[in-house]
Amino acid sequence: MFTPHTDAEREEMLRVIGVRKLDDLFADVPIAKRYPKLDLPPALTEIEARLQMEEFAFGNNTAQERACFLGAGAYYHYTPAAVDAIIRRGEFLTAYTPYQPEVSQGTLQAIFEYQSLIANLTGMDVSNASHYDGATATAEAAVMAYHHFRGKRTRIILSPSLNPQYREVVKTYMGGYEGIELAGENLDPLGNPDDLTALLNDNTALLIVQYPDFFGRIYDFTTVIEKAHQFGALVAVAVNPMAMGLLKTPGAMGADIAVGEGQSLGLPLSFGGPYLGIFATKKEYVRKIAGRLVGETADTEGRRGYVLTLTAREQHIRREKATSNICTNQGLMALAATVYMSLLGKNGLKEVATLCYQKAHYAADQISKLDGYEVLATAPFFHEFVVKCPQSVEETNMHLLANGFLGGYDLGNDYPALSGHMLIAVTEMVSKEDIDDLCEALKEVNNG
Repeated sequence: MFTPHTDAEREEMLRVIGVRKLDDLFADVPIAKRYPKLDLPPALTEIEARLQMEEFAFGNNTAQERACFLGAGAYYHYTPAAVDAIIRRGEFLTAYTPYQPEVSQGTLQAIFEYQSLIANLTGMDVSNASHYDGATATAEAAVMAYHHFRGKRTRIILSPSLNPQYREVVKTYMGGYEGIELAGENLDPLGNPDDLTALLNDNTALLIVQYPDFFGRIYDFTTVIEKAHQFGALVAVAVNPMAMGLLKTPGAMGADIAVGEGQSLGLPLSFGGPYLGIFATKKEYVRKIAGRLVGETADTEGRRGYVLTLTAREQHIRREKATSNICTNQGLMALAATVYMSLLGKNGLKEVATLCYQKAHYAADQISKLDGYEVLATAPFFHEFVVKCPQSVEETNMHLLANGFLGGYDLGNDYPALSGHMLIAVTEMVSKEDIDDLCEALKEVNNG
């Protein structure tokens, strides 16, 4: 490893900070733990390391190389070339926190446009500048609701058809609060969301549902939300933003908070991230939102400008009184989503959503005709649906992989009662021929 400092420079730095020798910097680390023997392979040259990494990479099965029917929260959509071209510009790619508006107008405007687009997409009044991903955004909704009621309401109802990863992150976040009661775990995951209303009481701070839900089903939550409001509770809806190009918005249903995973808005799968957490809410809760907000203003000469607004927030002051100390936003990812939504526009987003909807229904119809397979579609669905398989999902997916497909998600991983059930996702990137070939491969699994 190359270190640029001379002995004289190191001695000068140690003198300035008042330390006699380098080892003194580690005085608080037990001697036995300071220099452990590491079982490491021999060092590689740069050429050798690159070749090894490339060999590992070639072992991956990607959605670019195989027809992808795997979703469960992250989806393979087409990203226009302009998205990557813009986010790779040095002004955006290297930008940091825009605390100095006079040198951050491009970044601030991009975030402002993102917030405006997300507010329109979800039908809410205001959006923050984003979170890490859909799971953390959902957890922040729970934190916000808890603080909205000043800790006096401690019940949070999680729909069993909410993404299992979201549920786990909510549990982790809320584990540090006293008296929190998480309900909904024991309900039938494929049951009707109306069942959630039986769990509402005067201690309920928040009800969290997903739309479309983890299984792709579409429900209008208007009545459920109205009943929650009768108990004085807030309601958060975790959305698939792509579906918002076609479906009724959470705002139109009366939801208080809309959260979601923004990966489908122009972000690649990237083996799990970085992704984009969407968080939007009603104007009356704006001071309870975690993260930063960008506002539009005018300077002394009347010229339009952008600034961080409501800055008496957790990232600046009042830390101990903050609803949340999360302030980092996924700036580059939010920019990608902004460019994507701007390029597609309202009609383009609707077109992509329609393609996803129609292709998924064609796939479900064809699979339902196969002997041994059962499509569980008791409700309208968007671009995901549940299939009961005659063989184990693991065995089925191994056969599909050998035939050039990335198969569906094994629901038995999260729902033991759904062992043998596969969640299949279909986006605009899947062709009719891909679906027909998938059916042939599934037929071989049952006949083999």
